This record gives sequence, structure tokens and C-alpha cells, in this order.
Amino acid sequence: MPKRPNLGRVGAGALMAVAVLALAGAMADSSAAPFRAQLDFVPAHNGVSLTTTRPAGPALTDEARPMVPMGRGAIHVPIVMYHYIRVNPVPGDQLGFNLSVTPDNFNQQMDWLKTNGYHPIDFDDLRAYFLGQSPLPARPVILTFDDGYRDLYTTAYPVLRAHNFKAVAYLVSGFLDAPNNVTREQVVEMDAHGIQVGAHTYSHVDLTKTANAELTRQLVDSRTDLEHLVGHPVVDFCYPAGRFDGRVISAVQAAGYQTATTTQPGTQHSVADRFTWTRVRVSGGEGLDRFAADLSPQEPTVVMKVSAQPRVPVIPRLTLVYPLELPRVVLEQAVELRPLP
Repeated sequence: MPKRPNLGRVGAGALMAVAVLALAGAMADSSAAPFRAQLDFVPAHNGVSLTTTRPAGPALTDEARPMVPMGRGAIHVPIVMYHYIRVNPVPGDQLGFNLSVTPDNFNQQMDWLKTNGYHPIDFDDLRAYFLGQSPLPARPVILTFDDGYRDLYTTAYPVLRAHNFKAVAYLVSGFLDAPNNVTREQVVEMDAHGIQVGAHTYSHVDLTKTANAELTRQLVDSRTDLEHLVGHPVVDFCYPAGRFDGRVISAVQAAGYQTATTTQPGTQHSVADRFTWTRVRVSGGEGLDRFAADLSPQEPTVVMKVSAQPRVPVIPRLTLVYPLELPRVVLEQAVELRPLP
């Protein structure tokens, strides 16, 4: 496999500049102060500036098949949320049970996706679709794994590779190499074999309760650490415990992220709500009937011929608008509040 370009130093320099801007906007340094860091992004609809996140994949086959055609402003793409892939070690721990999908159940779920024509994609694929660069395969789905527990590598990763599935790992960079978490070497290996790396802060704090300086550190340090590790941009983020507000979203934008996911339920996504994308939670003990129902509805497809051209995953440079208006979603209390090790 070709070696990825080392973009760590470039990314670090850019992020240091972001940190300076963010801190300048947080002079009061309190969680109540508005976050006003601003970046000069180019609008996506006019003179888009693109950044390559990964090397180009293999050329697509030149054949007619069901696809999600380009041009739709909002599409149904379930973003599935996993935490542990394990047998819960403490039977009386209900929260641990809810966050744990057993290896057998996980394998059955991946088998079901394969059998029923689902195609796991990642956020580069979804960005390319919204930029009008590439259609999506029929029944697209994004598999995400929060927190970076060790069983992501030891249990989930081999199953994903056996099914030839892509996935996304949201990693808490400060917990890498901890006893119950993935190691840096494992992250590099997974990143090279279809597991896209996203950020989940530096130490899994409640960002809505953090002062501006610490908010910036959690976002920038996590992205910088992960970019140094994998050698390419990391632009996808996940709010710890699903907690966010307008100030947090503004800080995520200013830190250079291009998407952010929540713990709120839903499957329809657009560019407009890219910092509050909803997900489908998979709970412990969940049967296949419930798993299948939560992935509905499927995005309609058309049979089309895909040109055999390689696609380079890209990320758009999008306009930041202040003050930010939250979409009409209910900011529910997150169910997983367990502090990570």
C-alpha cells in the first residue's frame, strides 16, 4: 500500500492558528461567553476549495447498477452508532449492557447488512456526494464506533475486514494506549484498511460545560494528535455523550472540522445540518428485527452506469455564519454519561 503523505506538520501549524483565533474570541474565558472565532472559508457553492483527505481509491467498474443519483439536497443514510463489541463483564450493569453489542450479534448484524444489499461508506463518500462528485451505492450506511475501546480492534475490526466493510472510529486521542483502549499502532493499521478516523475530543469531557480555552484545547489537540498519527487530515467529529449547543458547534467549526454527529435519532442528512447529523443507536440485546427497522427508510435508487473513474475523497470549505442558528432538534439529555477510563 502506498505510504500516505505526512501532513501532520502542516495540519499542526494550521490548527495552532485556529487555537489563537479561538482564544482571542474567548477573552472572558467562561462557558457562558459567546464563541466568535472566524475563519475565511470559501463558500461550497462558489469556487469551492477542496482538500484531499486520503489517497484515491480503486477505479469503479463501468457497469449499470442501482445507485443514489447526485443532486438530492437531503438523503437517508443511516449513521449507525456502536460503543463496545463485547459480552458485558458485569451482568448487573445496565448501562454497560446497553452500550455493549455481543460479538455474535455484531457478526449477525454485519451478515444481515451484506445479505440485504447495504453498502457501508464513510464520510469522504458522503462529502463527495454532496459536492456532486459521485453518486452513492444503493442502501448506503455509515458504521461508527465511539470512544476507541480495545474491542474495536480485537473484535469489530476483523469482522469488518471479513465483510469488506468501511467504518468510522471516533477516537478520544488522550486515551490512546490506555489498557482498555486501542493503541496508536492499531489506529494506524485500521486507518490503512478502511477505518476512517474521526475525533471525539482529547479526554471525553462535556463540552457544554467547558470554558472557551479548554473547549478549544479539547477540539484542536484531539485533531492535531490524530493527524500526526495517521498523516492526513481528520475532519469528522463526534460530540461526547451527544452534548452540544450553539457555542460548541461554533468552536467545532472554527477548529476545522467539516461534520459532527450527535446521539439524537434519525437517518436523513444534508449539508445544512452537517454539524448536527443524527445517528441510529444499536443497543445491547437488540434483535435483528429492531436493527433492520431502525435503518429505514431506504433512499430511492435508479439504475445507472457509473464511469470507471477513480474518485479522490475531498472535503468542502464551507462558509461559517455567526451567530449560528441551531436546527430544530430536541437537545435531549444523553443516555451514556459513563466517564471513560
